[in-house]
Amino acid sequence: MRNNQVAIIGAGMAGLVAALELASQGLQVTVYDRASRSGGKMHQRKVNAAFIDAGPTVFTMRNIFEEIFDALGESLDTHIRLTPADILARHAWNGHARLDLYANLQQSADAIGNFAGAREARGFLEFSQRAARIYRALETSFIRHQRPSMPGLVAQAAARGIAGLRDLLQISPFTSMQQALQRHFRDPRLQQLFGRYATYCGSSPYQCPATLMLVAHVEQQGVWLVDGGMQRVASALENLARKLGVRFHFDAEVAEITTTNGRTSGLLAVVDGQAVRFAADAVIACVDTNAVARALFGSAAASSVRPTPVKARSLSALTWTMTAAASGFPLQRHNVFFSRNYSAEFEDIFGHHRLPADPTVYVCAQDRGVAAEDSGFREERLLVLVNAPANGDMHEYSESEIAACEETTLNQLSRCGLILRRHPGAATVTTPSDWNRLYPATGGALYGRASHGWMASFQRPHARSRLPGLYLAGGSAHPGPGIAMAAVSGRLAAQALMADRCSTKSFHAMGMSGGMSTQ
Repeated sequence: MRNNQVAIIGAGMAGLVAALELASQGLQVTVYDRASRSGGKMHQRKVNAAFIDAGPTVFTMRNIFEEIFDALGESLDTHIRLTPADILARHAWNGHARLDLYANLQQSADAIGNFAGAREARGFLEFSQRAARIYRALETSFIRHQRPSMPGLVAQAAARGIAGLRDLLQISPFTSMQQALQRHFRDPRLQQLFGRYATYCGSSPYQCPATLMLVAHVEQQGVWLVDGGMQRVASALENLARKLGVRFHFDAEVAEITTTNGRTSGLLAVVDGQAVRFAADAVIACVDTNAVARALFGSAAASSVRPTPVKARSLSALTWTMTAAASGFPLQRHNVFFSRNYSAEFEDIFGHHRLPADPTVYVCAQDRGVAAEDSGFREERLLVLVNAPANGDMHEYSESEIAACEETTLNQLSRCGLILRRHPGAATVTTPSDWNRLYPATGGALYGRASHGWMASFQRPHARSRLPGLYLAGGSAHPGPGIAMAAVSGRLAAQALMADRCSTKSFHAMGMSGGMSTQ
């Protein structure tokens, strides 16, 4: 290295974790972010003096974060207070059909048996075993691997013997999730419920591979409630990074990733209204792949990243962050109100690129505790979300469209028994157009590339770009979206950078392109 300097674009989960990893190994790290604070998509909105989580709301894979803190000689519990949720989520189809999934697997099976019969309870246990095998098959060979490939998966499975090969056969990359679910469940409501895990990756259960059933196993391993909101996770990581000497520049717009003699040489950014050149031997871009590919950071960096086709974009969302009085339905922290025609919902979004006529609605009731069952009127903080197409760079959503979707959404909640009453101005709306302004060149896609087709997961960019010295991380890079996966991508980028540093004196990086906006 020439000056021991590393620049990171984006103070979201991937950028924070990468900064911690590198600073703990003695490198001088500077982080630039166009937002006013860290967290990226894991952000809050202020409504009527209340701060409401407006991005990711589900905290899973606690072990990933324990590893990050342990590596620094710190304890996760010292910095973040986490409470395990007894009820993972509450699901409703109408005013009578309601089903809870529990942290206890057998309790969930019993609930499903009471809801849909003993056969479906057995199907759930078989489905859960299969999801666990898929996760085991992919944890080290894919999720934590720098450059996974199908031959690599087979080789690592074979190394585990018959058990490894049996687990690999369960990943079913050529079978859609919907087709796999039909083999486990006859009840279409249960197919709908477990198909929803595809949307955690911004995808349709009718187009993504059955491999994504592993998300069900991740959730069954535990969901935690974060004291102080999800933003607290970012704040804890930022505080640790500052103690290690990491410098942060917020409200800073990076205009260009600079190069010299064909390799990365630093950044050109606007900080406090002034153009600043920052010399660095390596840059980790925790920004959306398309933001790099579309030359938002200069032409040299653009040539190192393959653009994401519009048709390959993941889901966007239309959200309302609000304070409201809720009655008629016993909200839990996480609640899902299902549409009457799930396939039509995804056909609207991915086929016709329009807001669904009959949407599934997610409600995060952020003042509800583990055992909350209060259905009386009271003001509380809510995030209400419906899936939407990622066309925010091609279509500006009008007030009439938003109002129509809001009416449909509230009618869906009412059909399931939930009545929301709020004062005028007690909600902030975010459309795909707004998401695209926050994360340019995405169209509002919140998960990078959709996981449609068996090759999609292998098409996510890896940590090493084709431009020496430029590394990429975040939810649209390998291994994928979600705060835990973004954290893994940050670690992978830091590990790749350090490995290249050890192999040469000047970070000669080789490989594929990548990145995901966590700004």
